Amino acid sequence: MMWRDFIPAFWSRFSRTSTLGVKAVVVDSQRRIFLVRHSYIAGWHLPGGGVEVGETLLVALARELGEEGNIVPLQAPVLHGIFFNSRFSRRDHVAVFVIHDFRQDSAPEPNYEILEHGFFHIDALPHGTSPATQRRIAEVLQGAPVSEYW
Repeated sequence: MMWRDFIPAFWSRFSRTSTLGVKAVVVDSQRRIFLVRHSYIAGWHLPGGGVEVGETLLVALARELGEEGNIVPLQAPVLHGIFFNSRFSRRDHVAVFVIHDFRQDSAPEPNYEILEHGFFHIDALPHGTSPATQRRIAEVLQGAPVSEYW
């Protein structure tokens, strides 16, 4: 991630704008979940990122899935929920979608943003999987109560 990528996040803390992100719970045929480990934040997370100016949620989701996982949804993603993320700002929300039908022609190559990635069974998530990621997975795959907070 370059310094220019931090400017919008920095500015949003001091402005009155809201920020919006997208994430996906991508589940393969073996009920494994796709997770990524970023270079700029500790732990393992669902793939996703910020919605850019002029993008819809689904366009942003498709872009992020392509960038982070070489994943192409084959059917419309299903909205799981929209969550308030107070860790980033007092106006940040994350839309989480569930994807079961997708194509991944090749595994993504690690790069400056994504250090590692993989599909993991729910009972064998990698050490350091973020608490929010664990909550979303439990909601989607285990029927845990859905929280409105990230």
